[in-house]
Amino acid sequence: MEALGEFDLIGKYFTRPVKRAVLGIGDDCALLQPAPGMQLAISSDMLVEGRHFLSTVSPQRLGHKALAVNLSDLSACGARPLAFSLALAMPRAEEAFLAGFAQGLFALADEHGCELVGGDTTQGPLNICITVFGEVPPGKALLRSGARDGDDLYVSGQVGDARLALECFRGSVALSGDAFERVRVAMELPQPRVALGQALRGVASSAIDVSDGLLGDLAHILQRSGVGATVEVDAVPRSAVLASQPTALQRECTLAGGDDYELLFTAAPSQADAVQAAAHRSGVAATRIGRIHSSPGLRLVDARGQSVPHSFGSFDHFKS
Repeated sequence: MEALGEFDLIGKYFTRPVKRAVLGIGDDCALLQPAPGMQLAISSDMLVEGRHFLSTVSPQRLGHKALAVNLSDLSACGARPLAFSLALAMPRAEEAFLAGFAQGLFALADEHGCELVGGDTTQGPLNICITVFGEVPPGKALLRSGARDGDDLYVSGQVGDARLALECFRGSVALSGDAFERVRVAMELPQPRVALGQALRGVASSAIDVSDGLLGDLAHILQRSGVGATVEVDAVPRSAVLASQPTALQRECTLAGGDDYELLFTAAPSQADAVQAAAHRSGVAATRIGRIHSSPGLRLVDARGQSVPHSFGSFDHFKS
């Protein structure tokens, strides 16, 4: 069989007619036209084999996750997805990989009405870089800098399972087949909270997605907003699988695990009903896990209000 060339693989696996963009794949630039009066929200994320994903992940799940982590950034900004570009490096053009990758990628893209409008391919170590484009009304974007003294702190969904799955792959934790598959799905098929992000516009005072660990990502909100926080560690939502593990492991996974792609956000106490209404409309839970205060610093407390000593950090690509 003749080897698949760069432009052949683009044409076969990644070229689709655009419906919302002015111009998609085929020229030197794509052309996007946001709705009148809207602002563009733009974010890029790179996934590198061995750093962000294991070689054992299926191509379909890898395609899903590559786009999901980028859509999660749009959700944290409260933006509606418009389009994305894909830069893909591969050791070789394997059609089985490309078919599965494209299937997982486009299934999620279609779910959120997000079109592939351009990118690049080259030969090299497996590396995926996606740039997403969304739109948000002026002044309505959710930012990290809006948290205020007295705000409640929330997180969507459940956190910690992706880290638990990683510990299973590392051999430090053993789970039954069904339990392992449940946490593996959390690691390999994260669900970006796009609908929730948009529903929180005008309700949340600040937001970020949980990619490098809940406490590490919270630190970005605290730093940008010039505030501190108290986190109720036993209130952080977790799955039944994780809840069956030793307390120390539960806290490590929920507070410092990362790769969750849930939304961590703040809102004034007067917005509590609006937060739950937004969560209900979006089909995902939102759990209050703490409070913002004016004095700098981060305090962890347990269910009895007792201080919890900690040295939890966040993932850093150049220190981890």
